[in-house]
Amino acid sequence: MEFDISVAMAADLIALVPLPMLIIGQSSRILAANPAAEARFGTGLTGRHYLMVLRQPVLQGAVDAGLAGGATQTVRLVLPQGQGGDEVFRVTVAPLARPAGAVLTFEDVTESEQVGQMRRDFVANVSHELRTPLTALSGFIETLGGAARDDAAARARFLAIMAREAGRMNRLVQDLLHLSRVEAAERVRPTTRIDLQAVLASTLGSLRPLAEEAGVRLDVEGEPGPLPVLADQDQIVQVLSNLIENAVKYGGAGGVVTVRLAQDSLPAGPAIRVDVIDRGEGIDPVHLPRLTERFYRVDGHRSREKGGTGLGLAIVKHIINRHRGRLRIDSTPGVGSVFSILLPQG
Repeated sequence: MEFDISVAMAADLIALVPLPMLIIGQSSRILAANPAAEARFGTGLTGRHYLMVLRQPVLQGAVDAGLAGGATQTVRLVLPQGQGGDEVFRVTVAPLARPAGAVLTFEDVTESEQVGQMRRDFVANVSHELRTPLTALSGFIETLGGAARDDAAARARFLAIMAREAGRMNRLVQDLLHLSRVEAAERVRPTTRIDLQAVLASTLGSLRPLAEEAGVRLDVEGEPGPLPVLADQDQIVQVLSNLIENAVKYGGAGGVVTVRLAQDSLPAGPAIRVDVIDRGEGIDPVHLPRLTERFYRVDGHRSREKGGTGLGLAIVKHIINRHRGRLRIDSTPGVGSVFSILLPQG
Protein backbone atom coordinates (compact mmCIF):
# COMPACT_ATOMS: atom_id res chain seq x y z
CA MET A 1 0.00 0.00 0.00
CA GLU A 2 2.90 2.31 0.72
CA PHE A 3 4.20 1.67 -2.83
CA ASP A 4 0.85 2.66 -4.37
CA ILE A 5 0.79 5.89 -2.39
CA SER A 6 4.33 6.69 -3.53
CA VAL A 7 3.35 6.13 -7.16
CA ALA A 8 0.35 8.38 -6.73
CA MET A 9 2.45 11.09 -5.16
CA ALA A 10 5.03 10.80 -7.94
CA ALA A 11 2.28 11.04 -10.55
CA ASP A 12 0.96 14.20 -8.89
CA LEU A 13 4.42 15.71 -8.88
CA ILE A 14 5.26 15.05 -12.53
CA ALA A 15 1.82 16.34 -13.53
CA LEU A 16 3.09 19.80 -12.56
CA VAL A 17 6.01 19.59 -15.01
CA PRO A 18 5.38 21.08 -18.50
CA LEU A 19 7.83 18.67 -20.19
CA PRO A 20 6.72 15.11 -21.02
CA MET A 21 7.69 12.75 -18.18
CA LEU A 22 7.33 9.02 -17.60
CA ILE A 23 8.01 6.88 -14.54
CA ILE A 24 9.00 3.31 -15.38
CA GLY A 25 8.91 0.59 -12.75
CA GLN A 26 11.16 -2.41 -12.20
CA SER A 27 8.86 -4.49 -14.40
CA SER A 28 9.70 -2.12 -17.32
CA ARG A 29 6.09 -0.99 -17.33
CA ILE A 30 5.02 2.64 -17.17
CA LEU A 31 3.85 3.51 -13.66
CA ALA A 32 2.88 7.14 -14.38
CA ALA A 33 2.73 9.60 -17.28
CA ASN A 34 2.06 13.31 -17.00
CA PRO A 35 -0.40 15.15 -19.31
CA ALA A 36 2.44 16.41 -21.53
CA ALA A 37 3.60 12.82 -22.12
CA GLU A 38 0.08 11.66 -22.95
CA ALA A 39 -0.32 14.58 -25.37
CA ARG A 40 2.84 13.51 -27.17
CA PHE A 41 2.77 9.70 -26.93
CA GLY A 42 -0.96 9.01 -26.58
CA THR A 43 -3.33 8.25 -23.74
CA GLY A 44 -3.52 5.01 -21.80
CA LEU A 45 0.22 4.78 -21.23
CA THR A 46 0.06 3.57 -17.61
CA GLY A 47 0.58 -0.16 -17.31
CA ARG A 48 2.13 -0.62 -20.76
CA HIS A 49 5.66 -1.84 -21.34
CA TYR A 50 7.74 1.18 -22.21
CA LEU A 51 9.11 -0.51 -25.36
CA MET A 52 5.58 -0.58 -26.74
CA VAL A 53 5.61 3.22 -26.61
CA LEU A 54 9.29 3.97 -27.29
CA ARG A 55 10.97 1.24 -29.31
CA GLN A 56 14.19 3.09 -30.04
CA PRO A 57 17.27 1.00 -29.09
CA VAL A 58 19.21 4.12 -28.10
CA LEU A 59 16.79 4.57 -25.20
CA GLN A 60 16.74 0.98 -24.00
CA GLY A 61 20.29 0.94 -22.64
CA ALA A 62 19.76 4.15 -20.66
CA VAL A 63 16.47 2.88 -19.19
CA ASP A 64 17.99 -0.46 -18.22
CA ALA A 65 20.83 1.40 -16.48
CA GLY A 66 18.36 3.64 -14.68
CA LEU A 67 16.30 0.67 -13.50
CA ALA A 68 19.50 -0.90 -12.18
CA GLY A 69 20.24 2.23 -10.15
CA GLY A 70 22.99 3.48 -12.42
CA ALA A 71 24.04 7.07 -13.06
CA THR A 72 21.76 9.59 -14.76
CA GLN A 73 22.15 9.52 -18.53
CA THR A 74 21.10 11.81 -21.36
CA VAL A 75 20.37 10.39 -24.81
CA ARG A 76 19.26 11.84 -28.12
CA LEU A 77 15.94 10.43 -29.33
CA VAL A 78 14.71 10.91 -32.90
CA LEU A 79 11.03 10.20 -33.64
CA PRO A 80 10.16 10.08 -37.35
CA GLN A 81 7.16 12.20 -38.34
CA GLY A 82 6.75 11.22 -41.99
CA GLN A 83 6.77 14.14 -44.42
CA GLY A 84 6.68 16.57 -41.52
CA GLY A 85 10.29 15.73 -40.68
CA ASP A 86 11.69 14.27 -37.47
CA GLU A 87 11.16 15.32 -33.88
CA VAL A 88 14.30 15.32 -31.76
CA PHE A 89 14.27 15.01 -27.97
CA ARG A 90 16.97 15.20 -25.35
CA VAL A 91 15.88 12.46 -22.93
CA THR A 92 17.20 12.45 -19.37
CA VAL A 93 16.94 9.04 -17.68
CA ALA A 94 17.44 9.13 -13.90
CA PRO A 95 17.18 6.32 -11.33
CA LEU A 96 14.32 6.59 -8.86
CA ALA A 97 14.52 5.12 -5.35
CA ARG A 98 10.84 5.25 -4.38
CA PRO A 99 8.96 4.02 -6.24
CA ALA A 100 11.90 1.93 -7.49
CA GLY A 101 12.41 2.56 -11.16
CA ALA A 102 13.49 5.29 -13.50
CA VAL A 103 12.11 8.68 -14.46
CA LEU A 104 12.33 9.91 -18.08
CA THR A 105 12.15 13.58 -19.01
CA PHE A 106 11.76 14.58 -22.67
CA GLU A 107 13.00 17.98 -23.83
CA ASP A 108 12.04 18.88 -27.41
CA VAL A 109 15.19 20.18 -29.12
CA THR A 110 13.87 19.93 -32.69
CA GLU A 111 13.88 23.65 -33.32
CA SER A 112 17.32 24.25 -31.83
CA GLU A 113 18.77 21.40 -33.91
CA GLN A 114 17.13 22.80 -37.03
CA VAL A 115 18.59 26.23 -36.29
CA GLY A 116 21.99 24.65 -35.77
CA GLN A 117 21.72 22.74 -39.05
CA MET A 118 20.62 25.89 -40.87
CA ARG A 119 23.63 27.71 -39.46
CA ARG A 120 25.98 24.93 -40.58
CA ASP A 121 24.36 24.82 -44.03
CA PHE A 122 24.62 28.59 -44.30
CA VAL A 123 28.33 28.61 -43.45
CA ALA A 124 28.94 25.73 -45.86
CA ASN A 125 27.07 27.51 -48.66
CA VAL A 126 28.88 30.81 -48.11
CA SER A 127 32.20 28.97 -48.05
CA HIS A 128 31.32 27.20 -51.30
CA GLU A 129 30.17 30.38 -53.00
CA LEU A 130 33.39 32.19 -52.03
CA ARG A 131 35.73 29.27 -52.72
CA THR A 132 35.08 29.16 -56.47
CA PRO A 133 35.94 32.80 -57.28
CA LEU A 134 38.81 32.78 -54.78
CA THR A 135 40.27 29.68 -56.42
CA ALA A 136 39.94 31.34 -59.83
CA LEU A 137 41.58 34.54 -58.60
CA SER A 138 44.45 32.64 -56.98
CA GLY A 139 45.06 30.64 -60.15
CA PHE A 140 45.07 33.68 -62.42
CA ILE A 141 47.32 35.63 -60.05
CA GLU A 142 49.78 32.75 -60.08
CA THR A 143 49.62 32.55 -63.89
CA LEU A 144 50.06 36.30 -64.32
CA GLY A 145 53.08 36.16 -62.09
CA GLY A 146 54.60 33.37 -64.15
CA ALA A 147 53.82 32.03 -67.61
CA ALA A 148 51.56 34.92 -68.71
CA ARG A 149 53.71 37.70 -67.28
CA ASP A 150 54.67 38.99 -70.74
CA ASP A 151 51.59 37.82 -72.68
CA ALA A 152 49.49 40.96 -73.17
CA ALA A 153 46.49 39.14 -74.67
CA ALA A 154 46.38 36.53 -71.89
CA ARG A 155 46.90 39.24 -69.26
CA ALA A 156 43.92 41.24 -70.56
CA ARG A 157 41.71 38.12 -70.70
CA PHE A 158 42.68 36.98 -67.20
CA LEU A 159 42.22 40.44 -65.69
CA ALA A 160 38.70 40.60 -67.16
CA ILE A 161 37.85 37.25 -65.58
CA MET A 162 39.38 38.33 -62.27
CA ALA A 163 37.32 41.52 -62.30
CA ARG A 164 34.17 39.45 -62.93
CA GLU A 165 34.94 37.03 -60.10
CA ALA A 166 35.79 39.89 -57.71
CA GLY A 167 32.48 41.54 -58.62
CA ARG A 168 30.68 38.30 -57.90
CA MET A 169 32.26 38.10 -54.43
CA ASN A 170 31.38 41.73 -53.78
CA ARG A 171 27.73 41.09 -54.73
CA LEU A 172 27.65 38.09 -52.42
CA VAL A 173 29.05 40.07 -49.49
CA GLN A 174 26.60 42.93 -50.14
CA ASP A 175 23.66 40.51 -50.28
CA LEU A 176 24.78 38.86 -47.05
CA LEU A 177 24.88 42.27 -45.38
CA HIS A 178 21.44 43.14 -46.78
CA LEU A 179 20.03 39.84 -45.53
CA SER A 180 21.50 40.37 -42.08
CA ARG A 181 20.05 43.88 -41.81
CA VAL A 182 16.63 42.77 -43.05
CA GLU A 183 16.47 39.88 -40.59
CA ALA A 184 17.50 42.18 -37.72
CA ALA A 185 14.63 44.59 -38.50
CA GLU A 186 12.03 42.01 -39.51
CA ARG A 187 9.95 42.41 -36.33
CA VAL A 188 9.80 46.20 -36.68
CA ARG A 189 7.03 47.21 -39.03
CA PRO A 190 7.62 50.34 -41.17
CA THR A 191 5.62 53.43 -40.18
CA THR A 192 6.26 55.78 -43.12
CA ARG A 193 3.83 56.11 -46.01
CA ILE A 194 5.11 56.02 -49.60
CA ASP A 195 3.53 56.19 -53.04
CA LEU A 196 4.11 52.72 -54.49
CA GLN A 197 3.35 53.86 -58.04
CA ALA A 198 6.00 56.59 -57.87
CA VAL A 199 8.57 54.20 -56.38
CA LEU A 200 7.86 51.68 -59.13
CA ALA A 201 8.21 54.34 -61.84
CA SER A 202 11.59 55.39 -60.45
CA THR A 203 12.78 51.78 -60.19
CA LEU A 204 11.72 51.01 -63.76
CA GLY A 205 13.59 54.08 -64.97
CA SER A 206 16.81 52.85 -63.44
CA LEU A 207 16.35 49.33 -64.85
CA ARG A 208 15.44 50.24 -68.44
CA PRO A 209 19.10 50.33 -69.60
CA LEU A 210 19.55 46.76 -68.30
CA ALA A 211 16.37 45.66 -70.06
CA GLU A 212 17.33 47.36 -73.32
CA GLU A 213 20.73 45.69 -73.25
CA ALA A 214 18.97 42.33 -72.86
CA GLY A 215 16.50 43.15 -75.65
CA VAL A 216 13.54 43.22 -73.25
CA ARG A 217 10.72 45.78 -73.14
CA LEU A 218 9.33 46.81 -69.75
CA ASP A 219 5.56 47.46 -69.74
CA VAL A 220 3.44 48.85 -66.91
CA GLU A 221 -0.26 48.15 -66.48
CA GLY A 222 -3.00 48.63 -63.90
CA GLU A 223 -3.86 51.16 -61.25
CA PRO A 224 -2.64 54.75 -61.70
CA GLY A 225 -1.08 56.54 -58.74
CA PRO A 226 -0.93 57.63 -56.11
CA LEU A 227 -0.99 54.25 -54.32
CA PRO A 228 -0.07 54.86 -50.66
CA VAL A 229 1.33 52.02 -48.54
CA LEU A 230 3.14 51.83 -45.22
CA ALA A 231 6.62 50.81 -46.27
CA ASP A 232 10.36 51.29 -46.09
CA GLN A 233 11.10 52.90 -49.45
CA ASP A 234 14.67 51.63 -49.77
CA GLN A 235 13.58 48.06 -49.06
CA ILE A 236 10.68 48.22 -51.51
CA VAL A 237 13.05 49.51 -54.19
CA GLN A 238 15.27 46.52 -53.42
CA VAL A 239 12.31 44.12 -53.75
CA LEU A 240 11.09 45.61 -57.03
CA SER A 241 14.61 45.77 -58.46
CA ASN A 242 15.28 42.16 -57.56
CA LEU A 243 12.05 40.81 -59.07
CA ILE A 244 12.27 42.88 -62.26
CA GLU A 245 15.98 42.11 -62.76
CA ASN A 246 15.25 38.39 -62.35
CA ALA A 247 12.42 38.62 -64.86
CA VAL A 248 14.70 40.33 -67.38
CA LYS A 249 17.64 37.94 -66.83
CA TYR A 250 15.82 34.62 -66.57
CA GLY A 251 12.44 35.22 -68.17
CA GLY A 252 13.26 37.82 -70.79
CA ALA A 253 13.31 35.34 -73.67
CA GLY A 254 9.76 36.40 -74.46
CA GLY A 255 10.91 39.94 -75.14
CA VAL A 256 8.48 41.61 -72.72
CA VAL A 257 8.30 41.90 -68.93
CA THR A 258 5.05 43.34 -67.60
CA VAL A 259 4.65 44.99 -64.21
CA ARG A 260 1.03 45.22 -63.14
CA LEU A 261 -0.43 47.20 -60.23
CA ALA A 262 -3.79 46.13 -58.81
CA GLN A 263 -6.02 46.57 -55.80
CA ASP A 264 -6.18 43.47 -53.61
CA SER A 265 -6.68 42.50 -49.99
CA LEU A 266 -4.99 40.76 -47.09
CA PRO A 267 -6.61 39.36 -43.93
CA ALA A 268 -5.79 42.64 -42.17
CA GLY A 269 -7.39 44.84 -44.83
CA PRO A 270 -6.90 46.38 -48.29
CA ALA A 271 -3.59 45.94 -50.10
CA ILE A 272 -1.79 46.79 -53.32
CA ARG A 273 -0.54 43.92 -55.46
CA VAL A 274 2.45 44.20 -57.77
CA ASP A 275 2.77 41.42 -60.37
CA VAL A 276 6.03 40.98 -62.26
CA ILE A 277 5.17 38.87 -65.30
CA ASP A 278 7.61 37.32 -67.72
CA ARG A 279 7.10 35.10 -70.74
CA GLY A 280 10.21 32.99 -70.41
CA GLU A 281 10.88 29.30 -69.90
CA GLY A 282 8.93 29.07 -66.67
CA ILE A 283 9.88 27.05 -63.60
CA ASP A 284 9.09 23.43 -62.84
CA PRO A 285 6.53 23.31 -59.97
CA VAL A 286 8.87 21.09 -57.94
CA HIS A 287 11.17 24.09 -57.39
CA LEU A 288 8.55 26.67 -56.36
CA PRO A 289 8.35 25.87 -52.60
CA ARG A 290 12.13 26.27 -52.25
CA LEU A 291 12.79 29.36 -54.35
CA THR A 292 13.06 31.65 -51.32
CA GLU A 293 15.58 29.44 -49.52
CA ARG A 294 19.06 30.87 -49.19
CA PHE A 295 21.35 29.77 -52.02
CA TYR A 296 18.66 27.64 -53.66
CA ARG A 297 18.94 27.80 -57.44
CA VAL A 298 16.88 26.16 -60.17
CA ASP A 299 19.93 26.23 -62.46
CA GLY A 300 23.07 26.96 -60.45
CA HIS A 301 25.42 27.29 -63.43
CA ARG A 302 23.11 29.67 -65.30
CA SER A 303 22.49 31.74 -62.18
CA ARG A 304 26.21 32.20 -61.52
CA GLU A 305 26.82 33.09 -65.16
CA LYS A 306 24.28 35.90 -64.83
CA GLY A 307 25.76 37.16 -61.56
CA GLY A 308 23.18 35.68 -59.20
CA THR A 309 24.14 35.06 -55.57
CA GLY A 310 21.23 32.79 -54.62
CA LEU A 311 20.13 35.23 -51.89
CA GLY A 312 17.87 37.63 -53.79
CA LEU A 313 14.53 35.91 -53.20
CA ALA A 314 15.44 35.16 -49.57
CA ILE A 315 15.96 38.90 -49.07
CA VAL A 316 12.65 39.63 -50.82
CA LYS A 317 10.82 37.16 -48.56
CA HIS A 318 12.19 38.71 -45.36
CA ILE A 319 11.42 42.25 -46.52
CA ILE A 320 7.84 41.33 -47.39
CA ASN A 321 7.47 39.56 -44.03
CA ARG A 322 8.62 42.74 -42.30
CA HIS A 323 5.91 44.67 -44.15
CA ARG A 324 3.27 42.08 -43.09
CA GLY A 325 2.69 41.37 -46.77
CA ARG A 326 2.69 38.29 -48.97
CA LEU A 327 4.93 36.90 -51.71
CA ARG A 328 3.31 34.63 -54.29
CA ILE A 329 5.03 32.72 -57.08
CA ASP A 330 3.20 31.10 -59.99
CA SER A 331 4.93 29.57 -62.96
CA THR A 332 4.15 27.30 -65.90
CA PRO A 333 6.98 25.69 -67.86
CA GLY A 334 7.01 26.99 -71.41
CA VAL A 335 4.65 29.86 -70.58
CA GLY A 336 6.36 32.06 -68.01
CA SER A 337 6.27 33.17 -64.39
CA VAL A 338 4.42 35.64 -62.18
CA PHE A 339 6.06 36.94 -59.01
CA SER A 340 3.54 38.89 -56.93
CA ILE A 341 3.94 40.96 -53.79
CA LEU A 342 1.03 42.23 -51.71
CA LEU A 343 1.59 45.22 -49.45
CA PRO A 344 -1.00 46.36 -46.89
CA GLN A 345 -2.30 49.92 -47.26
CA GLY A 346 -2.97 50.40 -43.59
